[in-house]
Amino acid sequence: MTSDAPRTLPDGRPVPLLTGDERPMLESWLDFHRATLELKCAGLDDAQLRLASAEPSELTLLGLVQHLAECERNWFQRVVGGLDVPPVYGEKSGYALDPGRGVDEALAVWRREIARGREVCAGRSLDGVGRIADGPMAGVEVSLRWVLIHMIEEYARHNGHADILRERIDGVTGA
Repeated sequence: MTSDAPRTLPDGRPVPLLTGDERPMLESWLDFHRATLELKCAGLDDAQLRLASAEPSELTLLGLVQHLAECERNWFQRVVGGLDVPPVYGEKSGYALDPGRGVDEALAVWRREIARGREVCAGRSLDGVGRIADGPMAGVEVSLRWVLIHMIEEYARHNGHADILRERIDGVTGA
């Protein structure tokens, strides 16, 4: 990024790196997409974040936050770190909503999973290999580079869902 390029957008999201080394660029794109998800949830109350507003789907913004907390844990702790950690919410998708768990708790858990994933990845090479723990690709080796690219794709896809959900809730578009 040149010195005259903005470091954040007017909405507060970080601008992904436009030039430079591969790892900081990948990490900046992932941070951009994480911030986009958080922006999609901003200003809504718990009831709005629980609205499944694109029938027949039961997808909600709160469910997306929980799902992405599960993704953070799975890909960075289980796959990259090789850690044997249970699902965050007791089931692998994270989409199931608990009436006792509100948005503040879900966002705090999501942020904690992001921080833990950063700790696990610190000092690891992009070429470092982890192993997919379960599912149809159990045992397959993937590099940290692949995991970062996959997580960027995961967030980008779900941010498209979040965009539609948010527009149906209160008409807010963009980002």
